[in-house]
Amino acid sequence: MKEVILHVYDVTNSASAKANNTILQINRIFKDRIGLGGIFHSAVQVYGDEEWSFGFCEYGSGVFSCPPGKNPMYTYRECIILGETNLSNSKVNQILRELSREWPGNSYDLLSKNCNHFCDLFCERLEVPKLPAWVNRFANAGDTAVEIAGNTALRFRQAKTEIVTASKVAYRFIAGLSTNSAANPESPSSSNGGGTPRFQGPWFKNLLAAGAKLTNTPEVPIETKEALPQQEREGHSEELLSRSRSDI
Repeated sequence: MKEVILHVYDVTNSASAKANNTILQINRIFKDRIGLGGIFHSAVQVYGDEEWSFGFCEYGSGVFSCPPGKNPMYTYRECIILGETNLSNSKVNQILRELSREWPGNSYDLLSKNCNHFCDLFCERLEVPKLPAWVNRFANAGDTAVEIAGNTALRFRQAKTEIVTASKVAYRFIAGLSTNSAANPESPSSSNGGGTPRFQGPWFKNLLAAGAKLTNTPEVPIETKEALPQQEREGHSEELLSRSRSDI
């Protein structure tokens, strides 16, 4: 039989009858009335009287089979015909052997690697349509929420690391200014005993006016006429007087 059939169960394997009834109610409301999805187990039947699925076990493969619609752990709901496969029976058996190695029972995860994920992959390799979205929507939504939360936490950690790194760089820069200030008595932080530098008014104005870094080159005072010695001023006046007479 080339026909590929999906068997769907309500997950009612809890030891609590109350919990099982709650799951049945959830499935009735969210699947039967709203059409969103619910909490389901699924298995795939192809070439024979067996359905194949995946579940948790501590050792060995998690891939197992049972008679179609007869899994004793769950409550049978419905079957869905997904299409026909063009693969041979021997090729399908080869795929099942490969999946048995790839899906150990201890890798089972309710949100990211459950029976519905297995059936999706099995159908993909059988080259038929995958499961209807409602079958595994709750698990996919939960897995997405966990992934978003994990990515958000990772971004916070990265941001924290970047902030700490930037703080260290800023501290080293300030510490470098402080060290240079201790060596330069004209530094604006010299009055602080080599501590954290503080911009003093005149020094900061000179820095803005110059538009460049401060240097240790001493300023050369501009000599004015009042600053010239008396003798030099008198010699300069006599030179101007003699030039005026010769012009006459």
